[in-house]
Parts: sequence; C-alpha cells; structure tokens
Amino acid sequence: MVVRPVSRRQIFGYGGAGAAALMLGTGAWGAGSAYAAPALTGNPFTLGVASGDPLPDGVVLWTRLAPDPFAEDGMGGMPATPVRVHYEVAADERFRRVVRRGSAVATPELAHSVHPEIGGLEPDREYYYRFRVGGEVSPVGRTRTTPAAGSDPRELKFAFASCQAWQDGYFTAYEHMADEDLDLVVHLGDYIYEYGVKTNKRGVTTDPKFHTETVDRARYRLQYGLYKSEAPLQLAHARFPWIMTFDDHEVENNWADEISENNENPETFMQRRAAAFQAMYEHAPLRHTQLPQGPDVQMYRRLAYGRLADFTMLDTRQYRDDQPCGDGMSATCTDRFDPDRTLLGGRQRDWVLKGFSHSPARWQILGNQAPMGQTDHDPGPDTLVWLDPWDGYVAERNRLLAEADARGVRNLVAITGDRHQNYAVDLKRDFADPESRTVGSEFVGTSVTSGGDGSDMTPQGEQFLAANPHMKLFNSQRGYVRVHVDRERWTSDFRVLPYVTRPGAPISTRASVVVEDGVPGVQV
Repeated sequence: MVVRPVSRRQIFGYGGAGAAALMLGTGAWGAGSAYAAPALTGNPFTLGVASGDPLPDGVVLWTRLAPDPFAEDGMGGMPATPVRVHYEVAADERFRRVVRRGSAVATPELAHSVHPEIGGLEPDREYYYRFRVGGEVSPVGRTRTTPAAGSDPRELKFAFASCQAWQDGYFTAYEHMADEDLDLVVHLGDYIYEYGVKTNKRGVTTDPKFHTETVDRARYRLQYGLYKSEAPLQLAHARFPWIMTFDDHEVENNWADEISENNENPETFMQRRAAAFQAMYEHAPLRHTQLPQGPDVQMYRRLAYGRLADFTMLDTRQYRDDQPCGDGMSATCTDRFDPDRTLLGGRQRDWVLKGFSHSPARWQILGNQAPMGQTDHDPGPDTLVWLDPWDGYVAERNRLLAEADARGVRNLVAITGDRHQNYAVDLKRDFADPESRTVGSEFVGTSVTSGGDGSDMTPQGEQFLAANPHMKLFNSQRGYVRVHVDRERWTSDFRVLPYVTRPGAPISTRASVVVEDGVPGVQV
C-alpha cells in the first residue's frame, strides 16, 4: 500500500476559514477518497469530542480515533495508516443549518487525533459539531465563540477545575459541571497523574498495564485513554469549550524546566517530557500553535472575552529555576528571596507585564497553576511555606504584583489549582508586611478527585487561617469553582461534593465570595 505524504493543512483541517467552505443547509458530508476509513474493530469515538480556545470567529475541535483506548501499544486499536476524519459545524443541534463542513487527516504519528481549527463563525454564538469516519458518527458537541473584539459583554460565566487523579475517586464533579449554565471551562492542570494505577480509592481492580509509572509515549497515551474514557469528563468536554494548560503531573511531580524531581538524567528526562507533551496535545483541544516541538511547547497565551475580561494563561513549569533549598517545606530557606530567581522566565514575565499595560479588559484573569498567595503553616513567628509554588519565588511574585498595581490593572484575579483545597485570598504587594497594600485577589480551586474524600475543615486549614490574615476562606472538599463576572462584580461559587470514592455524590455551594469592580481583595 502506498501512503501519500500528509500535509500540515490536511492534519489541521480543511474548510476552516475560507468563504468557499461556508455551506448553508444540510447536504452531504464531504466524500474525500484519500485516506479512506479502514475497517474498524469498534466505535472509533470512545474518547469523546471536545472544543477549545474559543475566539470571536471560531474554535478548535478535537477527537481521537481509538476503538480500543486501552491497547498496550498506545495506538488505540488503530492501524498505522492515516485516516480522513470529516466534521460538520451547525447553528442547531439537529444539523439543519450546517455552517462549516470539512475534513482533517488523523495520522498514527499523532495517535489518530485531529485538531481542526474552525474560523469564520459569528461572535458570541452557540454552535454544535460532530465527526464522521466511514459509517461511524461521533457524539454531538456544543461550543461557543467569544464576544467580538472591542465589544463590552454584559457577563461571563465559566468554571475552573484541576487535579483529577483517577485512582482517588470518581469524576462526579463533571456531571454537575455539565449541568451548569457556562460559556467556557478553564482547566488549570494535573489533568492526568503520572503514577501507576494499582491500588485505588474507587475499590476497583485495574489491568496490570496501568500499574507502572508513566514514562514513555505509549504509556502516557494509555494513561490519557484511562482518564478520557470517563463518561462525566467526556460530557463536560462536549458541553463547553475548554481553555487548558498543564501543571506538573502531566509529566512528573514537581519538575522544573529540565530538572526532574528525582534528578533523573537530563537527557532521559527531556525525552520523557517530549513524550508527555505529545500525548497531552493528542488528547486536548489545543491549536496547532500548541503542537510540541520535542520537549518544548508554547502554552502561555492570552484569550480575550471582549473588553470584559482577559484570560492570561501562565506556564509555571517550563521556564522556572529549580525549587530553592531542595524543594519541600522550609521556614529558614533564604534562597526563596533571591531577586534573580524566576518561576515564569524572563520572556514570559515581560509578556505578562506588557499585557498589564496594554489590555483594555476590566478583569485581568491569571490562569495560574500553583498558589500565588502566601500559605504560611505556622501561626507563630516563623514563616513555614512550601517551596514549589510562588512562595519559593518571592521576589518575582512581589514584582509581578507591584507592576500590576503600578500599571493600573483595574481588577487582577488569579484562578489557581494544584492544592486540592479551596481558598479565597487577598493578594498583597508584600506578604511579609500584613499592612501591605492589597492589589488583587486569588481563588484557589480544590481538586476534582485528588486526595479522595475531603472535609470542610482540617487541622491544616485552621493553621492556614490563623497564620495568613489575607486568607479569607478555607475548605478541603472536592469539586470546582463556578464564576460569574459582570461589569460590577466577580462572584466565585465554591461547588463541593461530600464524597468521591463512590459515584453519585450530590453537589452544593459551600460559599460564594465576591470581588467588587475597582476594589482589590475578596469579600466573603
């Protein structure tokens, strides 16, 4: 069999933006004889569909063909040949008004995933999409474009989530998220965990192929297959466009730039990082600008929601200095104050600061992976902190917050994952001085599952509230944060579950915390 070369345009999709691609009415799917569908052993859409990175005129769509997502070679049960995948985008759920129709080529090199970028859509509009391979049609997804550039939207409704260790519980939170009235979802990292899944809090038996730690491309693909096979996660992806980034566990716990947690050989670690980033791209609705180049990927980016809000998505892993003082926790580590230490890297930091100066948005939202506000564990005179988050990079944090203040950022709000706990925090210019000026707000969202069944309050939470006067709320249950933003205020609803180690948990709002326009800090 002769396999034709596959062009970049074929991989990323036909019919995305050109006027000739606009088709009104129903009509037939595009035929396309090249890369015809092979005989498949089952449903190729076992991992669902998704959309992401919404713009005023379009979104990126995603699916991965995987009739056997648990195939040990990581190929999803697909043959090692390219396959053409057709897609339709419609203004209605029954596809009576198709507005875009095209195809992309799913290649074995990208695990038969496709990421067609759809353009030419109307701003602030809801659309529906689906894929077809041969006679198989995918579930229908719903997505939404953002408001037009320069417009002043009345409101924005979104949720943010992070930290979903499969072995720690059921993804029930996503069932509830899918029922929310949202414009989009932000995922702040730890979408998968690299750990082997042998024992688990679900009380189920896993296949031995999942017992080993995730270190190579086939194993990362297998881990994503395990996670993305969860129906609640597929439902939330199909319901809303997502804006995604990563933290550490998509590669390895607490990695920093080219340095692994356990001082693995740098060359070996960079090979692992390249495998991890490729698998992440293959399983996420990311644009071609996020296609990894070996061990490097461009993930920091900014997405506008009219003049109401900007999402500035950070990358706090690829460019950072190694954690000071050997990582962990310390009350005596003076290296964390080193003015030359960086979490963002100089280029990304300058990009963030330039955005502070030039963005017209009323609300500046930092999509941040590890807590920015100080979390002192000691109510006494010592300051005992973890060194992996911003507490290990104090000078850069202080500069970032001071510049936001000096450059006139109207409302700075960080949304943060990682900690498996809910916080509402005032961001201070200098946390060493309790009287320091409040310049912004931070909402740390709990995990979807990581940590297993939680509780409202813990001894650690009591310590945090006693030691950190800028922390206004603590909670240690599982769930996500629902946000409503308008021109006058920001409201974060902490949505929590009583348990995750068995399915079917109800959801409730533990607390609603407000930020008033032009008034830095949180109001509980």
